[in-house]
Amino acid sequence: MLILLFAFVVQVPVSPAKVEAGESAAFTKHFHETLFAISEKGQVSIEILLDDKEYAIGKDVIGVVIHDLHDEDVENAKLDVIVTGNAEPLRVKEKGGGLYLVASAGLPKDGKWELRLAVKKKKIDDGAIFIFPDVMKDKLAAGKYDREMLKARKEAQ
Repeated sequence: MLILLFAFVVQVPVSPAKVEAGESAAFTKHFHETLFAISEKGQVSIEILLDDKEYAIGKDVIGVVIHDLHDEDVENAKLDVIVTGNAEPLRVKEKGGGLYLVASAGLPKDGKWELRLAVKKKKIDDGAIFIFPDVMKDKLAAGKYDREMLKARKEAQ
C-alpha cells in the first residue's frame, strides 16, 4: 500500500510556482553569437541577433528576441529602440515568435554609443541598455541565465 501511494505521489505533476518580476527567473539565450540581457526590472530577457549566421534575419537588420518571466515569446508588444544621438526611435517590425526586426542602417560603427530597448505589453513595462562597444566583449554562450548569474559575472570582471 505504501509503495502504491509513493508511486501515485511521484507521478502527480507539480505546477511551477508563479514567478514575479524581480525574482530569479531563468531566461534562455538561444544563440551563441548574440547579445543578451535581462531587463532592468527583470520582466523580460532581450537577445540581439547582430547578423544572420545563426538565424536568418536578413540583410541590414538586427533581430531582437523578447521572452517573458515564463521564458515564453513576447508577441504583439510595443518595442521602442533608441540609439544615442537619435531623437526618433528606430522602426521595428514584428516577425512573430517573439522576434522583432530593426533596420541597422544608421547604427554607429565606431565610438561609444547606447542601444536602448523598451518593451511594453499589458503588465510588461521594462527595458535594457546595451553599451557599445563594451557589450561586444562579453558575449555569453547559449543557455539559461538569471539575474543573479549575470550580476555575479559582471562583478567578477
